[in-house]
Amino acid sequence: MMTAMQIPRRTFLGSAFAAAARAQSSGAPPNILLVIADQQHWSACGFEDPFFQTPAMDAFAREATVFENSFCTTPQCSPSRSSIFTGRYPTSTGVRGNVGMTGGEPLHAATFGPALQQAGYRTAYFGKWHLGDEPAANAGWHVEDKRLNDENAARNAADFLRAQKDGGQPFALVVCFNNPHDVYDYQPGATPPDAATPLPASCHGDALKRKPAPQFKFMTSDQGRRIHGQPPEEYRAYRQVYREKVRMYDEGLGRVLTALEESGRKGSTLAIVTSDHGDMDSHHGLIWKGPFMYEQMVRVPLMIRAPGQPARREAHHHAVNIDLAPTLLDYARAAAPKMHGVSLRPLVENRTGFRHRRTVFAEYHGKQKWTEPIRMIRTAEWKYNRYRDGGFEELYDLRKDPGEQNNLAGAPGMQHRRRALRSELERWMKAHNDDFLNS
Repeated sequence: MMTAMQIPRRTFLGSAFAAAARAQSSGAPPNILLVIADQQHWSACGFEDPFFQTPAMDAFAREATVFENSFCTTPQCSPSRSSIFTGRYPTSTGVRGNVGMTGGEPLHAATFGPALQQAGYRTAYFGKWHLGDEPAANAGWHVEDKRLNDENAARNAADFLRAQKDGGQPFALVVCFNNPHDVYDYQPGATPPDAATPLPASCHGDALKRKPAPQFKFMTSDQGRRIHGQPPEEYRAYRQVYREKVRMYDEGLGRVLTALEESGRKGSTLAIVTSDHGDMDSHHGLIWKGPFMYEQMVRVPLMIRAPGQPARREAHHHAVNIDLAPTLLDYARAAAPKMHGVSLRPLVENRTGFRHRRTVFAEYHGKQKWTEPIRMIRTAEWKYNRYRDGGFEELYDLRKDPGEQNNLAGAPGMQHRRRALRSELERWMKAHNDDFLNS
């Protein structure tokens, strides 16, 4: 059996291309495969940063549309997943924090699963769920195993795909891995640091100076205490643990993609690989996730491989994970309820006339048992973050300062820019019935 480490670079030739051509000529909608990582930031891929070892992702990217600007609605597991499966922002889904924690209501709304079933798909879901037990939200899967176990998820997915060799009914498979979320296994002193492990330029002893107070609170009074005050070697060790968890996820992804190829239905399958949110990966001296809106938190990988479509890079459109549900339903020709997202199919097919999204909004409610609401607006050039408590603001010039190290919110020459972004953010909040301004 071909392993993830052995997956070669391929193009749509031979039987795969023929299958795609037959599907298109017959008008049949494609099969669907959606794979979601947990806590993988946008550059934690070997094709973006060779520090990471991701041969399966690298091979997949060589056959896919790679979105260079893809974002989550919020850097938290449950609310971000609610957006992926409903196409709506967390303020609308009601899942504002991790289920069971502050703001963590279970999802009550239906996902795209029932719509795919009604469109004639055989649906399956394997792996992490993290959206509660409400029947309406859990409906829509002919086969499911929502245990938090990556080995089970990869094995079940591979078995399901190999059972589809005979063709016939289209399938829609969702596989949710927990890694690299298991970077929470990191413990100081447990991993020998390698001096060759690079540290980000923003990872230094003064990183938290001039930053909003919630970030210092997270590092000194919450989960960040595990590493706060440790020498640089420990941040290298953290990065090594994170890299290993990314590698483990990539290995599972490779098993799923290999099974799809062995099923003979690769060429007729729409395959999407993404993540629910990122990880700080020692940038700004921060680890894991918390009350911050840096690129490592809100920018995520997104690769879409569609039947018959060549590989390319999409650099202009700012995709958001609310776009995934309408994209899947568009390809499936399934009826879709009103959603905040838009189908990315025209971009994948490189059509002209598509209206590119250039402004991204994100929200954050809190962590564990404490609430720290934040709202973000991001364009290609600027990012503005507003914290509800304490009146903290951040403004970053992403063109001149892509590492987000120089907060310009208080700079005299930047007040017009700050006010303009703040006003646009407030208009968005009002339009989405966001209670941030009223709480």
